[in-house]
Formats: sequence, C-alpha cells, structure tokens
Amino acid sequence: MARPSDPPLTTDNASEPPEPRHGVQVIARAAAVLRALKDHPDGLSLGELAKLLALPRSTIQRIVDALDAENLVIAASPTRGVRLGPALLALAAATRFEIAELARPTLQEISRECGETVDLSVLDGDKLVFVDQIAAGVHRLRAESAIGVSFALHSTAPGKAMLAALPLQTLHNLRSRLRLLRLTARTITSWDVLAAELDRVRASGVASDLEENSLGICAVSRAIVLPNGELAAVSVPVPTPRFADARAHLERLLVAHCDRLQQSIAGVRTQR
Repeated sequence: MARPSDPPLTTDNASEPPEPRHGVQVIARAAAVLRALKDHPDGLSLGELAKLLALPRSTIQRIVDALDAENLVIAASPTRGVRLGPALLALAAATRFEIAELARPTLQEISRECGETVDLSVLDGDKLVFVDQIAAGVHRLRAESAIGVSFALHSTAPGKAMLAALPLQTLHNLRSRLRLLRLTARTITSWDVLAAELDRVRASGVASDLEENSLGICAVSRAIVLPNGELAAVSVPVPTPRFADARAHLERLLVAHCDRLQQSIAGVRTQR
C-alpha cells in the first residue's frame, strides 16, 4: 500500500539481499511493524518504519500491503503513512484474559499499599507474558514493562515462581526447552543452582529476581493457579536502590493478597 508521503519503491530491490522464504520471519516482521505503530498512534511513513525496524523499504511495503488487505493497518492521513487498523479492535476484544479481570482489584490494592508497579503474567510454554499492570503512582523512579511483552522464566521473579509451582514431572519435561541464557552477571545459568533456588521458592512461597534479568531492577513474585489449572504470577518490580528496605513488606503483601486471590479463583472453579 503506497502512501503519498513515500517515494516510489522501485530502486532498492536490486541492492536488497535475498530474503529467506520463511513464514516465521514474515510473521515476526509483521508483528514488529504492528508494535512500532502501537508506539506511534499518529502513524508512520514507510520510510520511517524502514528506518525504525532496520529493514528495506520494499520489505516494509510488502508487509504493510498485506496488513492493509486485512484492515490491520489503515492510512493515517493523506500524507502521514499508516497507523493501526480497525480489524485489531475485534482481535483485542477476543483476546480477553479472565484472570486479568479477576486479578485487577488485587493488583490495584497491592500497588496502593506499597506504591510500586504490580504486574500480572501468565506461563506461555517456555516463557512468560505480561497480561496486566498497575503502574506505580508514587515514585518517579519506577520499574515498568509493556503488556504483551514476554520474558525468560529462569531470570525473572514471576518466571521462577511459576517454575516452582509446576508439577515436578512437568518441570522435568520443560527443562529440555529452557535455555539458561546469561542476561546479567547475576543470572542463574546452572540447572543445579536453579533447582536449589526453586526449592527455596517452594519453601517460602515467594520468588525473587535480584538484578538477574535487568541491572537496576529487582522483583518479588508469587504464583497463582488459574481456574483451568494453568499458572499465573503476581509480581512487584522495584528499582534496586529501594528494594532491600521494601522487600520484606512486599513479600508479606504478596502472600496475603495472592492467598485471598487464590481463594477467589477456587470459588470460581467450584461454581463451574
């Protein structure tokens, strides 16, 4: 879908390296375009998208043309490239996470009591995905991640909380799929060390991340079991300078509020 603000895209094909005909790569690039447009609601030109994503403009045009055909993007204006399209509204409406609706009052209460950001994540195979967040309303320096972003399990507090809550056989089966990549100097990269850490999580009921996923950020988390038996976790990320003094209080809040949330979830399961 060519846009008035973009020059004809017929001159860069000769220099463009051959693209692998791989469906996964195409989907990943289309998703990158949609995420870029999410961050720029007024729209981006093809040239701006190409620069932002470090892709040839002809590649961007093909992706945008395909997304436009499905109404996943539309013209932002006669001179302003493209923006997210109306078809995404139907997709978003269908992507309802019951646990996010059920847990939101709990996240809000924890955030009110501690003044920190509170996240809700779900287990997605060999990673976790954030599905809801209450941003800190007190501190100017705060830790936040976007809803829909995925993270590793071994290096995050919610990831370790959910790993510890898995049945041992399920955890054993998952082991072959998990790569214990080093993300910071503090990341656990040994299965023996991780296994000992998960034992500590099972004993205390709370997992921690001590700058293991990102320098400057620590976190605590507690897992919950969903009505369908799947796992989620509530977590509180905190900038490292505040974490030591706040940790004990945050852990008590997580245990108290998540236990009440778990009781509510059990009630939902009983009613079905």
